[in-house]
Amino acid sequence: MELSRSEVDALPNATVLEFGASWCPICQAARALIDRLLSQHPSVQYRWIEDGKGRPLGRSFQVKLWPTLIFLNGGRECARVVRPRQASELDAALQSLR
Repeated sequence: MELSRSEVDALPNATVLEFGASWCPICQAARALIDRLLSQHPSVQYRWIEDGKGRPLGRSFQVKLWPTLIFLNGGRECARVVRPRQASELDAALQSLR
């Protein structure tokens, strides 16, 4: 079940939303990098969101490319990483959650 924007805005904790598609080769290529970094931050909640045509949550965040990771603290966006290639990109975004 997809979260609504109001549910996302009400999330009280540090959360990473990943927008993508299961068939997307760029999403699949980034998977190991994302999993490795998130495993080092167990207190951060993670939600994978299937995105695509007719999916309002991705549109509300103006997601245009996959994967897009949005880093939220208390429901507010702190950072965004589009198509991550290096651990340093994700690490910097995770640091913004503090």
